[in-house]
Parts: sequence; C-alpha cells; structure tokens
Amino acid sequence: MLSIISSCAFWGMEGYRVQVEVDVSSGLPAFDIVGLPDASVKESKERVRAAIRNSGFEFPLRRITVNLAPADVKKEGSLFDLPIAVGILTATGQIPASDLLQSSAFCGELSLEGAIRPISGGLAIADCLQKEEAITGFFLPAENAPEAAIVTGLQIYPIPHLRELAMILSGEEQPQPLKIDLAAVFSARQSGQEDVDMADVKGQEGVKRALEIAAAGGHNVLLIGPPGSGKTMLARRLPSILPDMTLEESIEVTKLYSIAGLLPKEQALITRRPFRAPHHGASSASIIGGGANPKPGEVSLASHGVLFLDEMPEFTRDVLEALRQPLEDHMITVARVNARVSFPAQFQLVGALNPCPCGYLGDTLKECVCTPHQIQKYRQKISGPLWDRIDIHMEVPRVKYKDISSVEKTDSSAQIRARVEAARKIQQDRYKGTSYTCNSQMGRRDVEKYCCLEPAAKEMLAEAFRYLQLSARAHDRILKVARTIADLDGQDAITVEHIAEAIQYRSLDRSLT
Repeated sequence: MLSIISSCAFWGMEGYRVQVEVDVSSGLPAFDIVGLPDASVKESKERVRAAIRNSGFEFPLRRITVNLAPADVKKEGSLFDLPIAVGILTATGQIPASDLLQSSAFCGELSLEGAIRPISGGLAIADCLQKEEAITGFFLPAENAPEAAIVTGLQIYPIPHLRELAMILSGEEQPQPLKIDLAAVFSARQSGQEDVDMADVKGQEGVKRALEIAAAGGHNVLLIGPPGSGKTMLARRLPSILPDMTLEESIEVTKLYSIAGLLPKEQALITRRPFRAPHHGASSASIIGGGANPKPGEVSLASHGVLFLDEMPEFTRDVLEALRQPLEDHMITVARVNARVSFPAQFQLVGALNPCPCGYLGDTLKECVCTPHQIQKYRQKISGPLWDRIDIHMEVPRVKYKDISSVEKTDSSAQIRARVEAARKIQQDRYKGTSYTCNSQMGRRDVEKYCCLEPAAKEMLAEAFRYLQLSARAHDRILKVARTIADLDGQDAITVEHIAEAIQYRSLDRSLT
C-alpha cells in the first residue's frame, strides 16, 4: 500500500516542495526513511511511532519505507513528522483518501502523545505552497498559523493534535481555516507605545543631531566616548526615530525571523524595526549566517533596522572584515558546495567604542593610563576600509551634571521621526523608479547627479580632502551625508553649511588611525 503526502521544506529564504512517499508492505517489521535525511529526520521514526499509538491508532507491524523526494536534496528538521504520520495512517486505511488530503500539504513536529509542535519557517513554506496550483490547503501547528496566514491564496488550517487532524481528514469534523486581517495587524503598530524615547536622553544634543541625520539618510554611525557617556542608550533609541516599516519590509523581516526560529509566539507580523546587539564574543557564522542548511545571521536579522556592535574593537578581526561586503551590497551570500544562498542585509550599523583601552583618553575628569602603543594597537583592530564604510563618526563626551539634572524638555522620538519622514519623502521622490530608498544607497553616478555643490561648498570639500587625506569612498560618504542634511533643511542645493557639518562627522578619520 502506497500513500503520497505533500509537504515542504526551505533552503535559505525559499521553500521547495517535498513529496513524502510512504510504502507499507508485508515482511519483517522495519521502519526506514530514505531521501538524504539528517539525524533529526531519522529520529522522527520514534516520535511518529509513539504519536500514532498514543493518539488511539494502530501502528502497523510491517515493513514501512518512507522516501522524501526529491531524494538528492538533504532534508533536516522535525517538520516531516506530521506528513510521515499522515502517510502511514493513509496507507493502512486508518485515514481515508480524499480530495482534501490530495490538495493539502502538511508540516509539523509530533510529540510522543500526538500533539503538534511548532516548526521554523512557517511563512517561507506557506509562501512556497501558494505558488503550487495543486495545493490549496496547508495543515500546520497552531502556533505557526498566524505567520502562515499572511500569505494569500492558501487555506491555513491550525492543528493542535494528530487525533483532530485525523477526524478532519476522515470527514468527522469540518476544517476551520484561519484568516487574519493583514491591514489591521499592520496598522495596529500605530497605536503601540515605543519602549524607549529620545527625550529620555539628557544632554548629548550633538549626538542626537547626528543620529537624526543617520536616520534620515540611512547612514552608518560610529559612537566614540568614555564609559557611561550614553553610547548604548543613544544607539537603542535610533529605531524609535526611523520611519515606520512598510508592509513589504515587515513581511521580509517576519520571514527572516520565522526561518531562524525567532518569531515571537503567535505573532503574525513583525511591525517594529529590529534592533540586534550581538555580544562581542559572537562567531563569524552567527553574525553573517551559515550552517549546513544556511540560516540568517545577525546582519540579516537586523534588516530594515539597526545592528549595534558595542565595544566594536573587541569583536574578532574576521567578524569585522566580514561586514564589509553586506555594508556595500546590502546582501549576504553564503556559499556551499552544492548551492549559494543569499539573505537580505539592509541594516544600519551603529558601532560603539572607547577612545582607548582604558576608555578615558581625552576625558576631562579622569586621566588615561594607556601607553601610545596600547592606544595604537586598540585602534588598529578596525581596518581603514571598514572606517571608510561608516558615514558618521561622532564623539560622545561625558555628560555634565547640569544636563543630567535639567528638567528642560527635549525633542521626543515622535518629533524627530516626523522630521526624518519628511526628509525620507524627499528621497523617495528623488529616487522614484530606482531600487534606492535613501541617500546612503546612492552609487557613484548618482552622487554626481544628485549632490550638486555650490562653488564655495566645493572649495571647502576640496580643502578637507587634501588636509584629512580622505579616500575616494570617504569623499562620497561626505557628499551623501551633506545631501541628507540638505534634505532635512528642505533645500535642493548643498551649501557650505551642509558640507561643513558633514565634514565634521568625518574628522575622526585621521585622529583614530
């Protein structure tokens, strides 16, 4: 007796259909799974056997062969438990063949008592299945149903237990598809309160201005200052002044978190811009992504949000140098022998570091105890090419007592975000018809086209280029930042004031190298 059940798996960001072929024949009792299964798939034999028995069904004492097609692609994970169990029950006649069975796909992990546990990649799998004309329904764990219901054109059936699934497939119960109002879920973020607010930061008005420019143009930022000056506090508030996510961005981020198994329970859509702050002991694979079946790393999980590297020089050189490619291309490609997988990596980098190993070089109250050699060695942990890829370098001085004790109201995140969104609207109109969304993404030709300088501004930039010994990349970064400052001012031309402020954010190029 042969039964063929439709299922699905994913590789990178994309899903692919898997046919679970179950053959139950006479012979000595055996249970074999073929089709390049890994250890987690092979272990499903024991879970499936116990789940079938504990759900009130009979497990056949016969020869069972399960083939996962295509057989030349390695399969991993526990999501094939459910289709294997359904295939065995169908092949033994305990579940009748029906149109619903033939037109549906199944994914889920089984517990020993038959409960269906959540899996990773529910949204990616649903997105793949909705492209299959023969598949109209998708049975999956109840916890994964909200994310899968984002996909249109596919009936999503949340199933808590194998016994209930059998009753539905036998016609004893009617399936109840889950439907969500995507527009309502997406717009609900407008009423949500931000966890942090820029108004909480006392003093540091210059740094707030730099972060506002960074948010308006999508620029990368480096914060340099002594311990306790507020670098982390400021960085954590950058997402609060970024423009609201679009629906497309929300779906892409949700898909990444679903694949990584990090999507919050029963959350259909991520609507807040992500903020990722990995520890400096993180490996290159955890930052960039990888694995036998490649999973997204921190640079991808921070897409459309902020990647914060605190104590940046403490990260290994391999990790920091690996950031150079995604900072330029906004994509990360993980190469394997049999395939290449690309993940989006369109994040804003915020790095924080002390000016020296002890942290007090140039501090007004505490004396630095580092030797020149220690300072030089500490600074050289970040290479020149990486410095060049960071648009804004900003010193974060010690906060004065009068600023801490001040009761004066400062601009809230909502007020700053309004100015940022106005500047982003100018950029969207400017780059209409292109793939760009903000100034930081401009190429060389676009810089020449859109960064028109007044004669005095051009002369000032030429002098700064010679005096600071800037690279060609740093020259373009200054122009991009100046373009953003002009957008915040609502001006078409880049003036001397705009160039002067942009140069101020690059003045650390020489002092830190």
